[in-house]
Amino acid sequence: MYTKQALRELGLTGSELTPEWRRALDEQGYFLVEGVYSKAECREMAEEFDRLTAVEREQGGHEVHVEPGAPRISNVFNKTAVYDRCLECKPLLAAAQHLLGEFKLHGANLRDPLKGQGHQDLHADVPKYFPDDWWVANGILLFDDMTLENGPTRLVPGSHLLDNPDYGGDYETIPAEMRKGSVLVWDGALWHGGGANRTDERRYGIAMNYCAGFIRQQENQQLGVPPVLVREFPPRLQQLVGYSVYNGLIGHIDKHDPRELLGTADGNRMVWDAVPSR
Repeated sequence: MYTKQALRELGLTGSELTPEWRRALDEQGYFLVEGVYSKAECREMAEEFDRLTAVEREQGGHEVHVEPGAPRISNVFNKTAVYDRCLECKPLLAAAQHLLGEFKLHGANLRDPLKGQGHQDLHADVPKYFPDDWWVANGILLFDDMTLENGPTRLVPGSHLLDNPDYGGDYETIPAEMRKGSVLVWDGALWHGGGANRTDERRYGIAMNYCAGFIRQQENQQLGVPPVLVREFPPRLQQLVGYSVYNGLIGHIDKHDPRELLGTADGNRMVWDAVPSR
């Protein structure tokens, strides 16, 4: 989990959002940033995707969802360090902090819908039970151009302020066309769905999802990633996968930060460490 202290140490706070990004996120539910990753970085991440799919083949994505015709890799940070840079995507982290406060990694999935595949019905990633719920912040980081023809994500602007959509319902959408190296950031309550690829082109990308620090992750990172590997993670990634405590209380182990079990840090202060005021 990224605590407020960790965000400050990384130079990431809600103020990192430009006024335009914040207004778009609050009013429309999303914003797009171009040029976050270089062509060389995109090429390296795409080649690593090909390597991983060659290894996992038809079992690719089995941890979450095997989707015929759309190669997928789940539990990404257990399998390669190539995508660690995606954890430092400042627009996405700042948006997560703005929407969620303290947060942690909900899940990370690589996906490449092939010709004729990729269509998804419109949905919100986490159902809203109360009008002002904000549970999830999402991002798609593109290694290839996403055009009208190869299946861009479809969005319903402003729908994050509404109730849940009728799954599979017919709603007016806009396509999120993007250049490689771009990042699309949106509120998890925004109605959206993947588009079908009608070309022979590849459409590589990674979906990075963050959740509020007090709810369960979509992918249980603490069981999905062996502790021996987590010990080698940088501190920010250890916190993100769940070795942290929300608000100095939720997720502790015998009144200690779980990172202490890794032997890599003293951890953050717990509520019991506070000195009573006099």
